[in-house]
Amino acid sequence: MACCIVSYLDSEGFRHSVEVEAESLFEAGVLAIRAFRLHDCEPGLVSRLEVEIRTSVTHVITPKRIQEWLSGGAKNPKEAVMKERLRALL
Repeated sequence: MACCIVSYLDSEGFRHSVEVEAESLFEAGVLAIRAFRLHDCEPGLVSRLEVEIRTSVTHVITPKRIQEWLSGGAKNPKEAVMKERLRALL
């Protein structure tokens, strides 16, 4: 598990950030979307989520890409279980 900071800019130019612990980029995105949703500041489908791993590596992904990944097939049983768990969170 890695500690990640996930953030995005809203349509008014405000940056929203949340810290999550995740095993993958997609898990970090799902957990962040869930946290943003709980605080009534859910990003739009094409918002750019910046995922910064505490090692100072930053990845960018959109909620739309996360939805596509969750809807796609799994490469192995472990990934299938992870996708099912993450879909349940959204």
